[in-house]
Amino acid sequence: MDRPGGSGGFAVGIDIGGTKTAVGLVDEQGRVLARLEMPTRPELGFERAVRQWIRAVEQLLEQVRLETTQLRGIGVGCAGPVDPRTGRIHNPYTLPGWEDCDVVTALQERFGVKVRLENDADAAVVGEWWVGAARGHDPVVMLTFGTGVGGGILLGGRIYRGSRGQHPELGHVLVSESGPRCYCGMEGCLESLASGTALATAGTPHGWTEASAVLTAAEQGHPVAQAIVARATRAAADAAWTLAHAVLPARFVLGGGLMRRLFDRFAAAMRERWARATQIRGHSIEVCRAALGSDAGLVGAAALGLGRLPE
Repeated sequence: MDRPGGSGGFAVGIDIGGTKTAVGLVDEQGRVLARLEMPTRPELGFERAVRQWIRAVEQLLEQVRLETTQLRGIGVGCAGPVDPRTGRIHNPYTLPGWEDCDVVTALQERFGVKVRLENDADAAVVGEWWVGAARGHDPVVMLTFGTGVGGGILLGGRIYRGSRGQHPELGHVLVSESGPRCYCGMEGCLESLASGTALATAGTPHGWTEASAVLTAAEQGHPVAQAIVARATRAAADAAWTLAHAVLPARFVLGGGLMRRLFDRFAAAMRERWARATQIRGHSIEVCRAALGSDAGLVGAAALGLGRLPE
């Protein structure tokens, strides 16, 4: 690859999920110049993962012929909960064995730049707001439907946080008085009904052990699979109703792997719910598919590394 021209800044975005980690070099226009992807494998230890990240950044810099001194910063989006203030992970569920591990220090010491840690869904909504489906809009709500369900809110040009800097857990909004029990401590939350894990769990007794198998069976007209998908759709629409009334977003973005096959269904159900709203102008909320695909978290993390949003 040719060396990028101009004197603009560059940042690294790291997107850490329970299954895979993506590392990318991004320019000031939000373009991914180069990227690497690797299995996360949390069971092999945190120190091994840090060494992988450092080597990946070194390889990307070599690939595009940049010096470390040309890096403006590094942003890390990680499956939460995380603490952006301390740079530590507090997620024993998706990343077992990494509880209270420091994501920031080793990267700062190796590359000599500021490193910012955020929840992966927060990083994704930043990416979509910066150069994606929500560009130029505020407030923005984003829900990501994959193995689990995550979400982020951008409000007033900032990532919305709660007390002590914590990010909201939109995937655990209660949508049903009864439903599967979730590790969050409740039954009937959004993740327990509308995540890939939820689809697979509901489908397993019928021989569908993966979410993709449930979706295929539903598309082929199997009534049980269709009922599982319909339940997930209702849960997503109910959560969207609550979030729309709480935030009044200009854009409602849907991302994650499940949206490749379920976006039209989920979006239609959300629009139908909002059309009934008497206390908000539900028709003015635009629901849209994430434009950056699997790179949303990586690009958003890089945006934080570039200082596109205040801390």
